[in-house]
Amino acid sequence: MSTTGSKRPAQVSAARRRTVIDALRRGAVPESGLDLLATGLDRFEAALDAELDTVASGGSVFKAVRGEYGSGKTFFTRWLGERAKRRNFAVAEIQVSENETPLHKLETVYRRLTERLTTSSFPPSALRPVVDAWFYALEEDALAAGATEDELPGEVEKLLVARLAEVSRHAPSFATALRGYRAALADGDEATAAAVLAWLGGQPHVAASARRAAGVRGDLDHFGALGFLQGLLTVLRDSGHTGLFVVLDEVETLQRVRSDARDKALNALRQLIDEVHSGRFPGLYLIITGTPAFYDGQQGVQRLAPLAQRLATDFTTDPRFDNPRAVQIRLPGFTQESLIGLGVTIRDLYADAAEAPERVKTVVDDTYVGDLARAVGGALGGKVGVAPRLFLKKLVGDVMDRVDQFPDFDPRQHYQLTVASSELTDVERNLAAAVTGGAASADEIDLEL
Repeated sequence: MSTTGSKRPAQVSAARRRTVIDALRRGAVPESGLDLLATGLDRFEAALDAELDTVASGGSVFKAVRGEYGSGKTFFTRWLGERAKRRNFAVAEIQVSENETPLHKLETVYRRLTERLTTSSFPPSALRPVVDAWFYALEEDALAAGATEDELPGEVEKLLVARLAEVSRHAPSFATALRGYRAALADGDEATAAAVLAWLGGQPHVAASARRAAGVRGDLDHFGALGFLQGLLTVLRDSGHTGLFVVLDEVETLQRVRSDARDKALNALRQLIDEVHSGRFPGLYLIITGTPAFYDGQQGVQRLAPLAQRLATDFTTDPRFDNPRAVQIRLPGFTQESLIGLGVTIRDLYADAAEAPERVKTVVDDTYVGDLARAVGGALGGKVGVAPRLFLKKLVGDVMDRVDQFPDFDPRQHYQLTVASSELTDVERNLAAAVTGGAASADEIDLEL
């Protein structure tokens, strides 16, 4: 992600600004307000917006994002997720991990999806508001078709069957659970309704009494998860949402799991891609992120030839000519110039709501922002690409907060950059160690495999 200039809106609400600044102070990627920081992404906008429009019109899209650590993959997907929300998509971001969300267990992936489901109106988990909105839409459609109040339950049931006819071919229990949820609400049994909805969201260990009441059995399995995803897409569409934007983040973690689990996960990813391309999931935009080593290495995508073929993309040309419409796109990462540009953007955003805006802009001028960026990059072995998180954390929390609060604080005199090991991620720690000697990264350590 390059940052060559800002297109930040002239007017920014205090809440959006606070969300962004607070996240940067913690060293985290903001959950929202990313358009305030997203500079240099213009080259992707037209192609990605066209893909979102394709999904909104009933198509489906799969996209893979590659980039080294610190290149802005999480930022990029959240930025794109915000664009999707503005088109009334529901959004879910899932962190792939060996213990919490193993990719080869699609039932767990589906469960995380429903837990992280969010819309422009509701935070995670938005599953219940979405389902309630769907039943309301069915009632409205039935009334518009001339149903009386007495006929309404039966007409809603007919619409439910019709709308979920295709889903029921693969996962009949999805429609059954929805009926059970509605019946429990009609009986005033909130506990059973909540339990049935949890089962519908893929949660295990739901009370047997609730499952019996809804007419479903057992827990969701790997194959049923795909059918439930179809059902969720139908419910989202009929409740007024344009589609579902799903991020599978940090897929490169598959390289660190046991070989048998890795092979199953890679095959599950291949299966997902094929199902998306087959048209089984109208209204789905599925995007994954990973490092170049995952896409190109023998412990990643190249381990499964069919998957490698589906993700194959030419990156031999100058990055300026990368095709943003391709199945796989790369983020070039930060340069020293773009890192400084981002720092200036953050400085101006911070100053707009500071107690002493002019002092912030004067003391933390462009020259000082550049000096701090170079110092943080030097502390990480000169690896500018991994510096953004730590640089912005230092700029906001260590420098600008103090300048804003203490009139006599001058970072050139009173602040010396310190980088404690405890505040670094594993990758950053490896690079910092390289300044004083030793291997610069795990890739430089020879292992017998």
